[in-house]
Amino acid sequence: MKFGRVLTAMVTPFNDDLSINYEQAGKYAQYLVNNGSDGLVVAGSTGESATMSKEEKLRLFSTVLDAVGDHATVIAGTGSNDTRASLEMTVAAEKLGVHGAMLVGPYYNKPPQEGFYQHFRTIAEATELPLILYNVPGRTGSNILPATIARLAEIKNIVAVKEASGNLDQASEIVRTTPDDFLVYSGDDSLTLPILSVGGAGIISVAAQLVGQRMQDMIAAYFAGNMAEAMAIHQELLPIFKVIFITTNPIPVKTAVNLIGQKAGPFRLPLIPATAAETDQVRKVMQEQGLL
Repeated sequence: MKFGRVLTAMVTPFNDDLSINYEQAGKYAQYLVNNGSDGLVVAGSTGESATMSKEEKLRLFSTVLDAVGDHATVIAGTGSNDTRASLEMTVAAEKLGVHGAMLVGPYYNKPPQEGFYQHFRTIAEATELPLILYNVPGRTGSNILPATIARLAEIKNIVAVKEASGNLDQASEIVRTTPDDFLVYSGDDSLTLPILSVGGAGIISVAAQLVGQRMQDMIAAYFAGNMAEAMAIHQELLPIFKVIFITTNPIPVKTAVNLIGQKAGPFRLPLIPATAAETDQVRKVMQEQGLL
């Protein structure tokens, strides 16, 4: 199952009363797919999944599937730090017809490596969906080591990893020790090009909400062997990659999405709006990039 090169970790639009704006979610999904996204990761950390109920997530998956599912891959964020809940969520998402699921490493409990293995294996055995592991130690507090990912890659429907440790050696080791058809996606926009250079397949991106087509151009240039062009696009996009992480994700990027008129709406606590200074910083970079 090829998910695509640029998968966008989609923000979730909220109404002013903080309910999910499902109508806008469908429109926004179409906007992303029309602007460089091969697929969408729905209800990931960028989508504020931590504050969404199971019912909200499932309706959101259905909404995005209806909007773009016939011409883009829809990946459901179904992971949590409770194996049983993750399994049930993945099975429910599968029944809706999503094309895959992404499972974050269990946060807060900080399992040992064998705990990671048993967690993901248990979920994989309950579904036919192709599964993407998500390793993001900065959010979860623990790192899924390459040796564990290599073991998990032996399971037929664990087909990819979103690697967001920020460690290029770790990404290299995962590529080295997993099968050729196991996909390693960068989990950090600014490391997309370096991870491609050690065998990565693409990016699960926050920045693609703003510069999806340029991300596609960079990756296409890389795979066409045009390193100079790929490097030039990387340098061009670096200010965007940096400004959307000046405070906790997704605060800057959702602010930016609102600035381009896509009606992403407010944030659910404990996330808060960008400060005036942060908003000015985001706006300034977007203006310099010709996005406003």
